[in-house]
This record gives sequence, structure tokens and C-alpha cells, in this order.
Amino acid sequence: MRAATSMLVAIVLVAAGCSDENLPGAPPTPSGPSAAFGIWVPGPGDDCTVEQHDQYSVVGPDGKLYPTWHPPVDPQTGCSFGHEHGRDPRGSDLYRSVGPIPFGVANEALDTWDPSGPRHEDHVGHKVEWENDVPMHFGSDAANAIFEVRCDVLAKLHQGSHSKDAFTNNLHELVYHIRCSDGTEMHVTMMAAIGTPGQFQRSCDGTTVVVGPATPANSPDGGGQRIIPDRFCVEQEILRPAGQQSNFGVLHESWQTSNRLAREDGRTIAAFNPYFQVFRPSRFYDPAQTALVGRPMDVCYEVLPSGARAQGGDCAEATADGTITGIAYNDPRSPFNGVRRQVDINDNVIRNAGGPTVWYTDPFGGHGRTESFPGAVRQWVAHIDNDRGDLQLEGPTLGRERDYGTTRTHVPN
Repeated sequence: MRAATSMLVAIVLVAAGCSDENLPGAPPTPSGPSAAFGIWVPGPGDDCTVEQHDQYSVVGPDGKLYPTWHPPVDPQTGCSFGHEHGRDPRGSDLYRSVGPIPFGVANEALDTWDPSGPRHEDHVGHKVEWENDVPMHFGSDAANAIFEVRCDVLAKLHQGSHSKDAFTNNLHELVYHIRCSDGTEMHVTMMAAIGTPGQFQRSCDGTTVVVGPATPANSPDGGGQRIIPDRFCVEQEILRPAGQQSNFGVLHESWQTSNRLAREDGRTIAAFNPYFQVFRPSRFYDPAQTALVGRPMDVCYEVLPSGARAQGGDCAEATADGTITGIAYNDPRSPFNGVRRQVDINDNVIRNAGGPTVWYTDPFGGHGRTESFPGAVRQWVAHIDNDRGDLQLEGPTLGRERDYGTTRTHVPN
């Protein structure tokens, strides 16, 4: 396929996460598949083949083959993959420098860094978002910001919102590229530890919901939090008495990351905190279910003993006010499929004045050194210091609930 072949040209650029001034040489020859490659198989209703899917691949910095972004419908054959990976990164102004994004590089490095705690993520959860020339500012109030800069931002998070995974797993691969007019620039690939493993904060009231043991068992605590709806929220906000409207906004998930690259001695090299939002995910936490997963689409047909039920909104639209029955949670007609998302860009701090631009860190962003080591991930950070105390470079929302679905997109997505 031409699209897949063209992606192979710049493969090592994205894997390295680097700037134009420090590009490596020719792409490496693939040495074999990564753990992330070749794991997608078509489900019911998907008419693309495994071979068609796996042509969308790139070679990572370790020489292994990785999956990468592809459209939800193959442009040459018209077949559907059934899932989507967000916005086509080829439209980003950063793409010429960083190339296609390999999915799973940090996960693969973790296998070497800590073989006792592997973290292999499903394929469909990798989601891309970007904007070019977006206005950023120093200070929390954009209207009163000291001055404005312009930035190109390209981000990818593994944000699976269809399974029970994120109820206990706080480790999710994050790729983050930013380049700004004031010299701020970083290109980072890491395992983001989002909040505390084994638990999450529920969406309707912020209560901590403890689910069970962390998976992997040795997952580190991280900053930020994973805000996810549960059965309590569904009964409070969606299953309503007659005459009251359901609040489907309670299904909103907010994955608020807090990330840092650090030297071997613990000093910060760079820090950044994007928040990843999902609207209308296909799951909520339900401890009464064997698999712990409740489905919003099933709630559309549910009636409590009190007579409370879903009133209006997405359920009424999907079922034509209850006249369409039997829409399963993985039916393309379900509006609960996680295709509507946005990314909020927060602090972007660099403390690397006079330092090297290339750092090698462990998969969590720590133990930064100037030479590679087993399990290391290559990072690129501008040799500047943009830390202005309480005034941090922050800014816009990318995507604004952009919808990446098609009429054939369905769970798992």
C-alpha cells in the first residue's frame, strides 16, 4: 500500500523524537516484530484483513516493527478496520521532523528495563491529536497573560476506554511533541503513570474507587488522576424518574497526566501535563458484573424497580425513543464508542539550559543519562530554561470534542 510504504521513509525520526538540527541517519532495517505488532484481528463487521492492517507499520529506534496510525477505513480498498486512532498526524507541522508515531516503543523498552513488570496494551487504544500554530501563554489567565507564543503540538496517548484495563492500570504509553516560537521544544516517549494503580476517581463526585491489586503489581504511583464513571454515577445521573432528563455528561472520562523527565540525580529536565478527555466511552465500572464492566448502551434499555430509566439524550436518539431495540454495546449504531475526544495542554517546563539536547531515560522518564543503556528510551529536549516560576507555558484545548468515528466504527475502539 502506498500510504503504508510512505510512512516507512521517516520511521527513525519519530522513534528518536528529535529536532531537525539533530536528525539521525538512514532508517534501520527491521530486525523483527515488537510485542505491539500484529496483535489486531478483525472482529464481526470488520472487513479489512490482518495483512491490510499490518501494512501500516514503522520501524522503531530499536529496529523492531511497530504499528502506527492508519485511517479507520482503508482509502485504497474501502475496507473498515472498525476502530480509529484519532487525527492523521501527517497534517501536523511537526510530522516532517518526527515522522510517523510507532505505537508501543516505551512498552517494549519496559520489557527490558523491568522484565518482572511488563505492560502490553491493546492496539485500538492508541489515540493521536495535534494542532499547528496554536496560541499559548504564560500564566493561568489567558486574557491577562504576560505574552503569547505559538506552538505546534502533536500528542499520542494509549487511552483505552472500552475495557476494564484502566480501572487498575495506571501505566499508559504517551508520546508528546511540542515546538514553540519562544524556543520551547521537546520530543518525549514514555510510560505515563497516571494517578494511583488499582483505583480511579469517579466522575460524578470525585470519590476514590478502589478496584483491586495494581496491574502490573509493581506499577509506580504517578501524578494526576484517571477520572472514570461507575455504576453509582449511572444510577445517580442517567437512570432518572419520569420527567427528569438524564445527564449523559457523567460518562466523560478525564485522564490527567503529570509527567517529568529527570536526570540520574533526580533533577528535572522537563515537565508537562496534558489532560486527555473522552466523551461517551463504551464502558463504566460496575463491580456487580463478572468482568467489572457496565455498558452505557445496555443502560438505554434498563428500567430500575422504581421505574427510573434513561431519559432523553443519547439513548433516546440511538433508540428512536425506545422504538429500536436490541442495539448491542459493540454495534456501530451505539453512540457510546469513545470517538469524541480532546486534549488540554497545560504546563510545559524545560530546565535544560546548557545541557545536551539528547537524553536517554528509563521508560518512566527517570535516570536520564547522555549515553544509552538497556531499557532506555531516547528523548530530545531543547537546551534552554523556560521556567518562570509560577508562570508556566500553557494553553489551549486541542480537538474540542472532535469526532473521529465513521458509520462503521464500533467497540472495541
